Amino acid sequence: MSTRHPGKTLAEFAAGLTPAAIPPAVLRRAEELMLDWLACALAGKGARPVETIVRFMESMGPADGPCEILIHRTRGSPLTAAVANAAASHFAEQDDVHNGSVFHPATVVFPPALAVAQALGKSGAELLAAAVAGYEVGIRVGEFLGRSHYRIFHTTGTAGTLAAAAAVGNLLRLTPEQMLHAFGSAGTQSAGLWEFLREAADSKQLHAAHAAGAGLTAAYLAREGFTGAGHILDGAQGLAAGMSEDADPARLTDGLGARWTLAETSFKFHAACRHTHPAADALQQVMRTHELAAQNIRRVTARVHQAAIDVLGPVTDPQTVHQSKFSMGTVLGMIALHGRAGLAEFDAHYKDEAVAAFRDKVNMAADAEVEAAYPARWIGKVEVETLDGRCLVGHVDEPKGDPGNTLSRAELEDKAMRLALYRDGANRDQMQRAIGLVWSIAGNPRVPVFLD
Repeated sequence: MSTRHPGKTLAEFAAGLTPAAIPPAVLRRAEELMLDWLACALAGKGARPVETIVRFMESMGPADGPCEILIHRTRGSPLTAAVANAAASHFAEQDDVHNGSVFHPATVVFPPALAVAQALGKSGAELLAAAVAGYEVGIRVGEFLGRSHYRIFHTTGTAGTLAAAAAVGNLLRLTPEQMLHAFGSAGTQSAGLWEFLREAADSKQLHAAHAAGAGLTAAYLAREGFTGAGHILDGAQGLAAGMSEDADPARLTDGLGARWTLAETSFKFHAACRHTHPAADALQQVMRTHELAAQNIRRVTARVHQAAIDVLGPVTDPQTVHQSKFSMGTVLGMIALHGRAGLAEFDAHYKDEAVAAFRDKVNMAADAEVEAAYPARWIGKVEVETLDGRCLVGHVDEPKGDPGNTLSRAELEDKAMRLALYRDGANRDQMQRAIGLVWSIAGNPRVPVFLD
């Protein structure tokens, strides 16, 4: 496809995408990603930053509406529900990620798509098609903005606005021209800076919440004739000009309609920043292969891509559970001492003296092989020095959850149940019903209420 006006081409695709145009395998993957997202949203229940955002949105009204606010079992407007559910689903650090764009699509696509589909009485197939549109747009915008963007900006908050606009615009049946205006209004609201991580601030959930709400707003405004910049992505004063040094407009339309980037999206196995996962898997490999105990380890060097150092490096003494999930040493300490880096392990042990002691044994080093493969592939490499003088090496080509090492539907159901039960977001029977509704969503003539 031509890249003379890639934003227009992308808008035409998002506006015109129908369930019939999407391969069945991609729709099945969308169902799996939807279940994973729904469970992540339930795991946000009770988290202080999430509850703060949700209470604020509920206080803004209306007191009732057609759209589920999942963690409170209340109803609201599309905007209220989209913002609330986006905040909730980006807390447990278990929501999906697309490697090449370093972007978490589900947390900004499914909240507004579900809310609008419930408000408009759309079918399950229409909801899935809208989600696919959101993924395809958001991922390509993330890839377009490039690695320089991610050094400063949280891509989920920036590209996420356009992903949300695409999903909602598809449900609203915007024309291609209206969709392009929606992109303009969404892009001008793009925001999200990594500085929050240095201070353990609450902004990460706000980034997802704002992106979902801003994209939804942009689409509804476009339906009413509100205009936005047609070249918001590649214009002289657009997103790339202000937020990137290596933007590549060709990425916006790369394989559009043939390369389904949604199918490239990974599930998160560990409850931590995705940049820690390759090394975590590699350390698990070493410890299992050599039957190694944590107390016999002198030092661990995680050989990583530069972006991992940029994001994780500032976190040297994590002060909160959430910040600890962005500490390579803490994550590897969970793996070494407790066998897994799950939600329960972080809650119970992130401040343990043993974990802190192991954290001090871990360092990160830039690795040429890992750097060359990133971001298309996230290779895991660790070097483990033992007290008895051995140097053991772990190497993982694809972390658990990547498309080539993915989670089965049974594993996804198990993960979903654990997330739902984690903070009593849903009981076992409620979640089992929700799982069944997701697996049958494509044939449902009307998007249901998932949790009464």
